[in-house]
Amino acid sequence: MNLPDLLRIPLHQTPDKCALEFAAADAVRRWTYAKLHRKADCFASWLLGQGLAKGDRVMIMAANSDHFVVACLAVWQTGAILVPVNTRYRKSELAHIVGDCQPALILADNACVGHLADIAGIKRKRIPVHDLESDSVPHESADPPPLSGDDTCMLLYTSGTTGLCKGAMISHNNMVATVTGLLAAWAWRPDDVLLLTLPLFHVHGLQVGLTCALAAGATVLLHSSFDAEATIGELSQTRASLFFGVPTMYYRLIQALEAMTPPQFPRMRLFCSGSGPLAAEDHRTFERLTGHVILERYGMTETGMNFSNPLAGPRIPGSVGLPLPGVSARVVDADDRSVPPGTEGWLLVRGSNVFKGYWNNPEATSAAFVPDAYGHLWFRTGDMAVLDPDSHYLTLLGRGHELIICGGINVYPREIEEVLIAHDGVREAAVVGRGDPEWGQVPVAFLVADRPVDTGSLLDHCRSHLASFKAPRTCHFVDELPRNALGKLQKFALPKP
Repeated sequence: MNLPDLLRIPLHQTPDKCALEFAAADAVRRWTYAKLHRKADCFASWLLGQGLAKGDRVMIMAANSDHFVVACLAVWQTGAILVPVNTRYRKSELAHIVGDCQPALILADNACVGHLADIAGIKRKRIPVHDLESDSVPHESADPPPLSGDDTCMLLYTSGTTGLCKGAMISHNNMVATVTGLLAAWAWRPDDVLLLTLPLFHVHGLQVGLTCALAAGATVLLHSSFDAEATIGELSQTRASLFFGVPTMYYRLIQALEAMTPPQFPRMRLFCSGSGPLAAEDHRTFERLTGHVILERYGMTETGMNFSNPLAGPRIPGSVGLPLPGVSARVVDADDRSVPPGTEGWLLVRGSNVFKGYWNNPEATSAAFVPDAYGHLWFRTGDMAVLDPDSHYLTLLGRGHELIICGGINVYPREIEEVLIAHDGVREAAVVGRGDPEWGQVPVAFLVADRPVDTGSLLDHCRSHLASFKAPRTCHFVDELPRNALGKLQKFALPKP
């Protein structure tokens, strides 16, 4: 089965049911399943009429909106490959993605068009940018090409070992496996209502939130962004039954709840957290304030969802639970030999949810997988983990490759270091993650300078070249960076930030 076929099942069963409500600035726009798919069909027809072909890349850069949802459904129908990008990315980040995936079309809202204007690849190749808020899409029926489960439906860019993001090729089979696994694990129902404030450019919002809800025949209450007080009001006053967030969002909800008399959430049945480790103290505090136990789960850009605490059963703070249906997992030593429960090691996973490989990067793809004695390929997650000997719940111990997870978003230190070193006067740079009660982790820089450097100017330089969440929170100037006899940087020997 391909993704459009899966998403059209509720259309045939309950065409007049509300699929989506978007809280626009002027009004709430409501879409039934029939109306939503009819609009997506029209947009798909327009895209095909523009010459879009199966396998072409369509980059989308936009804030949450009902237009974004229609665009996703339409692109998947055409057989093209959707490439969602973070709306906070800057010129150098966008230029790398454009140069790597070579999009045939870029879809952007009014706020993001300006960010794309000066990208060299766009000017040179004359890639069209279609305003998602335009009303110029014809009202026609689409005649989509045949799709197979192995066709790539999304290209999701994630941090790599070089510091440059790599495009993970997600197939229709991958998406269907993750979505159907979550529908079963979390007992999605057509009467569920998901309050969705996560960004749709991120896999958490797009795959775990939107796609699961639409496949379940549920209703999505979509907001353009997250606000803690507004979310609390919505959860207490509307028919919402599900809420998904990253640890930073739960931190802010807790701060807001502690400043008021916590309301009741009458229809809520499930709060989920992912895209980064949730502090055990926040887990306990949220339960104390609301009576609800957050369900933590674990996934990756390359794999979709892998583990989840159970819907019915103990939800252990600090643990990500058990493998989801169809997912196999192993914890191994440095020689890829399985270690017994209770022993720390590297986490490997396999299943229909695991991606096809990295776009235009066979070397990285080869390095990401390891075969077992039976020839099965296992994906190297890069995470250190341990299985509990009794419950067999998985606990993540940290990233094996220095990745910083800031507010649920992956930040790779090498990319920040390159920008820092490009500033006049900075000779060496080392970036590490520092624990933060709100963001989970934030980047901190250690620098060796050739001459005095103004910190304010340096941080302005970073913010002009990087998304705001990647800019170092603090900069520490040192005489030298710790290195071993071969000159390799030893970050573990840096002072504690």
